[in-house]
Amino acid sequence: MAIAKAERLMNLALCLLGTRRPLSKRELRGSIEAYLEASTDDSFNRMFERDKDDLRELGLVIETVEALDGEIGYVARGDSNRLPPITLDAEEAAALGLAARVWQQARLAGAASGALQKLRAAGMPETEESYEERPGALEPRIPVHEAAFEPLMLACRDRRPVVFAYRKANAARPEQRTVEPWALECWRGHWYLAGHDRDRGAERVFRLSRITGRVRARTGGYTAPVPDVVTVRETVATWAGETATRTALIRLRSGCGYPLRARAVAVRELGDGWDELEIPYGHGLDAWLVEFGPDAVVLEPADLRADVVDRLRAVAKG
Repeated sequence: MAIAKAERLMNLALCLLGTRRPLSKRELRGSIEAYLEASTDDSFNRMFERDKDDLRELGLVIETVEALDGEIGYVARGDSNRLPPITLDAEEAAALGLAARVWQQARLAGAASGALQKLRAAGMPETEESYEERPGALEPRIPVHEAAFEPLMLACRDRRPVVFAYRKANAARPEQRTVEPWALECWRGHWYLAGHDRDRGAERVFRLSRITGRVRARTGGYTAPVPDVVTVRETVATWAGETATRTALIRLRSGCGYPLRARAVAVRELGDGWDELEIPYGHGLDAWLVEFGPDAVVLEPADLRADVVDRLRAVAKG
């Protein structure tokens, strides 16, 4: 069975690499003997989708192209699947080795290990002292707990649109979002996805911990251009109000809201169990203030106060 699958994968890879134009499922089924032997269309479709995902996991870049008649075709272009000559010095090789050990997620750890083996086989120099053998060496880790991370990582790599349910900080229920994913980045202990939100027609950043349910891939290409540089951290910082140009005046209950107090540039005791805080004010502060409920009251500016009240009313209505 293993030999049969390996032969099927090799035949599919050769078909995709050897064609000058995208091939449809129908054409691929007629070209590969194992697919011809499939008893039904459903069994062929399941087999083909598994094989395509397996080849992508092995590193083959398979493009999905939609023809004018709406039929989907597949091709693996040679220029996308050919590595340039690799020349790394010992320090660069050591940096790659360290980066490969960052991931805690088992599946990514295996992929990183396999990539290192291929680079070493291509002539990458071995480091004199490995981090595994160095006593007391610092070992960086990037934790990945969200189930959405892996499908989104693959979607970013393959340039595939996705659909998922997303719950905003002030929303009682999640809502469906259709996104063209660009990049993933870890910022202050949380993972974020940047991409084009088709429903809003604009760039958006999504926190992975707020994605509920499965991330489902969609066929077809992107409808918006992908930026040359995706600044996830800068975008998240802007939405979090960290690029603030104004100051908000907040009344905060004593002994509460320590994250707000840490950001405050000035704190005054008002008495009766309340303090007054001056906080840098930027986009997204209203959503954050809602999380403190009745312990935080916006005094100024008026537009921020109105936004917070609107969000609280929306939560109350469910």
